[in-house]
Amino acid sequence: MGVYEELIERGLIAQVTNEEEIREMVNSGKAKFYIGFDCTADSLTAGHFMALTLMKRLQMAGNQPIALIGGGTTMIGDPSGRTDMRQMLTREDIDHNAECFKKQMERFIEFGEGKAIMVNNADWLLNLNYVEVLREVGACFSVNNMLRAECYKQRMEKGLSFFEFNYMIMQSYDFYYLFQHYGCNMQFGGDDQWSNMLGGTELIRKKLGKDAHAMTITLLTDSQGRKMGKTAGNAVWLDPKKTSPYDFYQYWRNVEDADVLKCIRMLTFLPMEEIRKMDSWEGSQLNTAKEILAFELTKLVHGEEEAQKAQEAAKALFGGGADNSNMPTTQLEDADFTDGAVSVIDMLIKADLIKSRGEGRRLIQQGGVSVNDVKITDVFATVAAAEFAKDIIVKKGKKIFHKFVK
Repeated sequence: MGVYEELIERGLIAQVTNEEEIREMVNSGKAKFYIGFDCTADSLTAGHFMALTLMKRLQMAGNQPIALIGGGTTMIGDPSGRTDMRQMLTREDIDHNAECFKKQMERFIEFGEGKAIMVNNADWLLNLNYVEVLREVGACFSVNNMLRAECYKQRMEKGLSFFEFNYMIMQSYDFYYLFQHYGCNMQFGGDDQWSNMLGGTELIRKKLGKDAHAMTITLLTDSQGRKMGKTAGNAVWLDPKKTSPYDFYQYWRNVEDADVLKCIRMLTFLPMEEIRKMDSWEGSQLNTAKEILAFELTKLVHGEEEAQKAQEAAKALFGGGADNSNMPTTQLEDADFTDGAVSVIDMLIKADLIKSRGEGRRLIQQGGVSVNDVKITDVFATVAAAEFAKDIIVKKGKKIFHKFVK
């Protein structure tokens, strides 16, 4: 089985421009492809995971990845799949985020001479002259076609700014530039980027008279159609300072039954022969599958040692008599205590287990909060400052979240 056929079996391929040519290039290791990452935060998320693992799979098959850091395109912000305009970041913030991305990508992709390349589109986009760009590529884009593009659809409902409207041209220009200067012959990206990617292939064809290729990968969504690990305000980060290895493990350990086997196929590097055997799993076997998924992904992102620690802590939690040593902690300061005590709800907020007091009250009323193995029933319950540490468990539906608060 070639790598292209494996991508199909794993459910990763959504759309392609020319399947036969792409299949031949990828399977023979002749693809020099790029994937773009706009640096809108100081860490990649679990939602970027699919792209990172795709780059790794293709590099292992002999293809050469180009990791494009969007230092220039982030100045505009991708409108795809959004109902509001993205927050404008300063050049300093974008440069900082780009550096953070580079460090994280190096854990997945092998960079160096003859290996993967990392570039930043700020190096060419920010030096362009607007009138020259209009003369060079403006005539290659049909406004009628652009307005029909899927990437603008949601923004059109509330009003698409001309500022955002330029994003497709900038992304297309990236492909055009990489094709000329780096020999890049393919672009990969999420399925919501299809219109932008076609813009790049068309620009290359019209300006250079040559063919370039595009392939989109299936978006990582749950059984309800919601993006996994990338939701604004609730992201699962690859930076251990933003999402601890334990919390990262728990995120994947808590996926719905309907999603676990799909995630194993799409995200892990387990052999397909082994994964096929799991297709018939049900009931308690799905919990085993979730443990496999969580361990494999935590090992990829944080290393085997951290994955082992997270797994041991999680098993202790689910099996009773939890060992707190490998669980994330939150330090409460003296100032957090009023009259020698702090409310349980405040402690839940401090530990980042809930987002609001209202959520805390509902969880307590539903019997979903335990402190040191004692279920909390009083929404006004407090914790004494003299009691040095508290082991908190929060249950939200079927999902369990654990925090050791000092």
